[in-house]
Amino acid sequence: MSGDGLNPAAAARPVDDAQGDGRWMSQHTRFVLECKDAEPDVLFVGDSMIQLMQQYEVWRELFSPLHALNFGIGGDTTCNVLWRLQNGELENIRPKHTRFVLECKDAEPDVLFVGDSMIQLMQQYEVWRELFSPLHALNFGIGGDTTCNVLWRLQNGELENIRPKVVVLWVGTNNYGHTAEQVAGGILAIAQLLTSRLPKAKILVLGLLPRGERPNPLRVKNAAVNGFLRSWLPRLGRAQFLDVSGEFVHSDGTIIPQDMFDFLHLTATGYRTVAKPLSDLLLQILEEIPEERRASLV
Repeated sequence: MSGDGLNPAAAARPVDDAQGDGRWMSQHTRFVLECKDAEPDVLFVGDSMIQLMQQYEVWRELFSPLHALNFGIGGDTTCNVLWRLQNGELENIRPKHTRFVLECKDAEPDVLFVGDSMIQLMQQYEVWRELFSPLHALNFGIGGDTTCNVLWRLQNGELENIRPKVVVLWVGTNNYGHTAEQVAGGILAIAQLLTSRLPKAKILVLGLLPRGERPNPLRVKNAAVNGFLRSWLPRLGRAQFLDVSGEFVHSDGTIIPQDMFDFLHLTATGYRTVAKPLSDLLLQILEEIPEERRASLV
């Protein structure tokens, strides 16, 4: 492979304003402004193939819910994109972890939700506003996170100045390179950290859901993770396990898109299936908290 200094396709440069209307630089400037304190989960960068995607319903249906930014400019070459990224389009794009650390300063949530996209996307649906917002909940979910990522986040500021009564933990389905026992061990390590850092909080761990339209090895792995958790979590004393995975597989072994639009992430209907038993258990836990600790709920 040619080094950057010898490869003409890797020489950063702006587009020549041959037409004299400054459109290209105007779009670049807008992207720089848009990324100020932005927190996209997905950043799309490229030419017209990226740019035009946002004009269609598929963008609103599949990518807007992922908090996506579109930095596509028609006609761009690799050189133009390289120049743009070197000249401001990546500045000030703030990772969600940074906001979470800031949010928890002097925050007083009764329930803290921590995990991956299964947690993050929950707040996009009516069921969050209906069942969990009244519980003074904070959502610290980041799409794509593994147990390792969540553990790092919690060790690096997200538990500072925060004293929730209950922590809901849902993570593990993205741990592709780990065995079921390792994934369960990672979840247990997070639960142990939570019990250590938040000695008065209850920990509620959600079981991993089945995935894929039809039976597949990842379903078997997630079920095995749940088996380990069901056995291990009671040892922590203040941790409880909620497994609703059986609600999603039909008698023929399939999962339907009405529950998981991509056979992994939940629809509004799918979230309601999870949220109802979760809400019931949260209310039960909160009711069991001594009167002086739940006075703020009244």
